[in-house]
Formats: sequence, structure tokens, C-alpha cells
Amino acid sequence: MARKLRFESEGGLYHVINRGNHRNWVFESEGAKRSFEKTLNETCERSGWILHAWVIMGNHFHLAVETPQPNLSEGMRWLQSVFAARYNHFRKGTGHIFQGRFKSIMVENQYRMDRLSHYIHLNPVRAGICDVAGLRDYGFSSYAQLWNRKTRPSFLEVGSFLEAAGGLVDSLKGHRKYAKYLTWLAENEPAQKEMNFAKMSKGWAQGTDAFRAKLISGEQDLAKKLKLGVSGAKEFREATWEQQVVEALQLLEKNGVDLSDTRKAANWKVAVAAKLKMKYLCRNGWLGERLNMGVESAVSRYCAELQQGLRPAAHKLFTLIRANSKE
Repeated sequence: MARKLRFESEGGLYHVINRGNHRNWVFESEGAKRSFEKTLNETCERSGWILHAWVIMGNHFHLAVETPQPNLSEGMRWLQSVFAARYNHFRKGTGHIFQGRFKSIMVENQYRMDRLSHYIHLNPVRAGICDVAGLRDYGFSSYAQLWNRKTRPSFLEVGSFLEAAGGLVDSLKGHRKYAKYLTWLAENEPAQKEMNFAKMSKGWAQGTDAFRAKLISGEQDLAKKLKLGVSGAKEFREATWEQQVVEALQLLEKNGVDLSDTRKAANWKVAVAAKLKMKYLCRNGWLGERLNMGVESAVSRYCAELQQGLRPAAHKLFTLIRANSKE
């Protein structure tokens, strides 16, 4: 069966959902939830994503994601594969833990994104796990993070959904008023219907007919920004990776001969690979072949050593490349 089209754009807004394979309760334990939250945080930092809302339930998750770069598929691939590896390692298991790639619903504008955030925050309430008063203690959502500004990650955007709930601000008083707003919304079925709660997790786009038509219109200017289908996405990604490699090699005054003659774990190669992995979620296999760095596991290990501070010379070059990037 052919894969569904993915619409990806700079500044795209998405509702992303996935469930455990065969609807298994993959997030049944607190440890699994914490592990997924940690991996989600790492994904946002690597991908440059902005999270507007998120929640982890027993067998599925919901994300309201904004992508400054058109990298939703790459980010989700990393998120799900890394979490699956950690999950299987801990449980000494193997195989797929999610039912498929993931479902992404493109959201038309911030107005609809704010409503989606309310919907996501109320997921545990609709599931009967807790009432609104208990959401703060549920822990595994952006609503719980709302209350602690000191530990809240910088990529979590709360100002917009607070503003949409009646001009609220990011303060303790604003948080308390938002709790009252959600209590009202949870008990108000006409308001939920007006916000389209019943269709938040359905279809492929949330928005007007004009918005849907624009997504599939094939206009030339839109076509340059959207990635449609698997083969086109692969070609676009690899062209971007190649451009970044060429720029980095020019900056470091390296060439094809250097790639062939220098050892696989050379600091400058590790620096280039780390930049491509962290900024563009470049795949280890592609980097290993393009930079003559060996097998995928070796590339992964070298870059992890850079992140862990075990390769200071490579990290210095990594900082130089990032500072001089033309992106």
C-alpha cells in the first residue's frame, strides 16, 4: 500500500499522533512516559521545533508541533526510532512498538492551533484519568509544565494558548485562570463542538476548504516549499545534506582526497557529521558513506562522544562550522 502524502513546510503547524503497535499500552509505566518525554525534548532541540502542547497517554501521544524548518518526518523518524531502541533495550525486547510511521494533520493557523492545545490538555480528562484539578499532577503533558517556569523547556510555547483563553498571561494568576477556563470547557459540550473537538484527530488537515485546496493546488511557489511523497522528500533531504557538507568542507579547506586519506574518526569529520545530525537529522549511513567514516554505529558513537565532551577538538571545529553556517 502506498504511503500517504506528507505536507511539510517552513513554519508548518501540525497535530501529530501515534499509538502503540496493536494498540498496546506502550506508555503504561511512568518510566516509559519519562523516557518518551526525554526523547521528545531531545528531538525538539535537534530539530528546532516549537511545541505548543503535548500529552502522553497510556497507549498513544498527541503533539501540537510547529516546524520552522520542513523537517517533521525526519524529526519524527528520530523520535520514534530512538525511543523504540531505548524502550526495547530496557525491556530486552525487539520489534516495532508503534502501529506505523505516525499520523500528522496540518493545521491552518495559530487560531486553530490554540484550540488544538486546549483539546490536547483535556485528553486525560476525557479519558477519565483525572478531572481538570488533577491535570497538574498528571505530569506527562505541557499543562503540567505550564506551572513551573523554571523547569519548562525553552521550546515550549505557552503564551499563545493562554492568550486564546481570554487574554491570559504567563503568570501564576494566568495559570489559575487557564485552569478555570479548561474546567469550563470540559463541561461545555457546545463550546467543544464549536471548536471542532470531535474532528481534531481525524482527516489530514484542520482548516477551511480554501486552506485544503491550497495544500493540493500544485502552485509553483507552494510546490517549492512542500515535500510531497517519499521519493521527493528523500531527494530534497539528500540535496540539502550535500549542500551543507560542501559548505563545511570549504570552510575547513578539505576536499575529496582528504576524505579518502584521513582516518574515519578524524575530528573534522566528526564535527561535520555532528552538525549535519543535529541540525538536519542526517542519517548515520549517509554520513558514513559521504564522509568515509565507516558504519552507521561508528558515526553515531563518534558524534555521541562529541556531545559528551570527550572530543574537545572536534567540538571546537563543530562550533566553528555552526557559527559560519550560511543557513
